[in-house]
Amino acid sequence: MLQRRPFRIVLALAAAGALALAGCGGDDEGGGGGGEASGAGSEAGGLIAIITPPVENPFFKAEADAAKAKAEELGYETSVESHDDDPNKQSQLIDAAISQKAKAIILDNAGADASIGPVQKAKDAGIPVFLIDREINATGIATAQIVSNNSQGAQLGAQEFVKKLNGKGNYVELVGKESDTNAGVRSKGYSDVIGQYPDMKQVAKQSANWDQQEAFTKMETIIQRNRNIDGVIAGNDTMALGAVAALKAAGLIDKVTVVGFDGSPDAIDAVKKDEMLATVLQPAALIAEMAVEQADEFIKTGKASQPEKQSIDCELVTKDIADEFGVFERNQ
Repeated sequence: MLQRRPFRIVLALAAAGALALAGCGGDDEGGGGGGEASGAGSEAGGLIAIITPPVENPFFKAEADAAKAKAEELGYETSVESHDDDPNKQSQLIDAAISQKAKAIILDNAGADASIGPVQKAKDAGIPVFLIDREINATGIATAQIVSNNSQGAQLGAQEFVKKLNGKGNYVELVGKESDTNAGVRSKGYSDVIGQYPDMKQVAKQSANWDQQEAFTKMETIIQRNRNIDGVIAGNDTMALGAVAALKAAGLIDKVTVVGFDGSPDAIDAVKKDEMLATVLQPAALIAEMAVEQADEFIKTGKASQPEKQSIDCELVTKDIADEFGVFERNQ
């Protein structure tokens, strides 16, 4: 399956990280942190629990749907739940998966620090956890942490942003949820590129917590204070689309360059309509499928063949190639 996808996979495991994992994760050949699960080495079958943030966000729905489809294709039962970005609810859902004797958990977590304890609890119960999209601030606990290469993707988006603005202008950055490591990594990736252009002036930087309505409200306030804006770069597409709505309402949509991140169908439509310059697609479906396939392998063999940390490159979606992309993946 991986050979037919056009994404370059980077297995990010530095030598120092390998030593740390060896100390924390037992003797797994692949270096994953899950250790051997109770009952590992069994046939496929049983429950795979899939837990994500709210599926009202199409990115999270895409990964939940892809994980469910792949797990059922491989012969597993599934449960699909949302923690709603609430660490307490996430803990309850992981407790439920443990009580149901799930064979594995696929988790897009509710906080880099708040998720460490629940993931450890699952591991202690012999249930391997495969993290997707978001990492936690610990290694040797999850069997795998499979994420988009957020730094590489952010730099792609920022390069296109700067190119369109000819390296000068006033811009706004909308940042994601502070508890999510992806928000900081993307923001740094933007800064690493834009910071090389002294004529690019950041006139506002605010968190909109990945939320479209909050982004609309924040952007509306920013515009009221300063209409002299040339660009908006956002940490995800929902915030970018909120900014687009605010710019439309203010009559500025034709004057302001907007770049987002995720590659959502709505953002790609906005790119086609010239309401956004570009979005950075992270392959949610591919990452979810990879996690399930690795869970299946772990269930059958009791070992992880891949490093714990795995990074998948993103792709820039611009108007000239927008028709080549579907729901968080490139059409085959």
